[in-house]
Amino acid sequence: MYSAITYPTTTTAVLTITDAGVLNVLSTPVVEALTAQIGELAENQGLHCLVLRGSGSSAFVAGADIKELATLTASTGRVFISALRDLCNAVRHFPVPVIVRLEGHTLGGGLELAMAGDIRIAADNAVVGMPEVKVGIPSVIHAAMMPAQIGTTRAAWLLLTGENIPATQAQQWGLINECVPQERLDARIMEVAAGLAEIGPVVLRQQKRLLRRWEGMVLDAAIGDSVVEFGEAFKTGEPQHHMNAFLQRKQAAADKR
Repeated sequence: MYSAITYPTTTTAVLTITDAGVLNVLSTPVVEALTAQIGELAENQGLHCLVLRGSGSSAFVAGADIKELATLTASTGRVFISALRDLCNAVRHFPVPVIVRLEGHTLGGGLELAMAGDIRIAADNAVVGMPEVKVGIPSVIHAAMMPAQIGTTRAAWLLLTGENIPATQAQQWGLINECVPQERLDARIMEVAAGLAEIGPVVLRQQKRLLRRWEGMVLDAAIGDSVVEFGEAFKTGEPQHHMNAFLQRKQAAADKR
């Protein structure tokens, strides 16, 4: 057992990394178990949101397992990093929004895993970093997303110096979405999850697909692609349902004046 699933609501699942040490390090068994669990959860059509978190308060994920890394060769290194890539891609292409809960340290492969999520919410005492160069390896796979997410200057600082930055600075840089007091972290995540639960499940999945497709398209193609998706949305009945409900609430408020 290297992960555990809970369902605080019928529309939200929480996947917790377990049995990976106090810092939730990513060994091959942990990576394989998480990838399998995410694959199973992706089949749940009732989900509006997945929360990904570490166990305890010391770390979300403090990187890959150094003990395992120290034994790798060129060929086994490619196998290890390919498995971690597949885990990150499973998160990145998960059909509904993934909220990543950051507390304590989020480093190296852990930060790459967090970046693969859609929304990152951190405790105000959290720190993030990409320290791989300090142990003789480059930051790879989903570190490639960093220049686009935060700019080349900031990405160069994190990837070349290997220095950590506080969550407050990571928010300023655009690496995380929100930084909240530690005691408010879980409540804030559940507030965001509750908001996602109010959105139609079809459009939520449609918007997630569009975000992923746009990443590989030039702007004009992405705009044209979105025109087709806009029309498709009206086949689901969700726009009519939500828009009419909005108009009814607006009329009711006007009648009270």
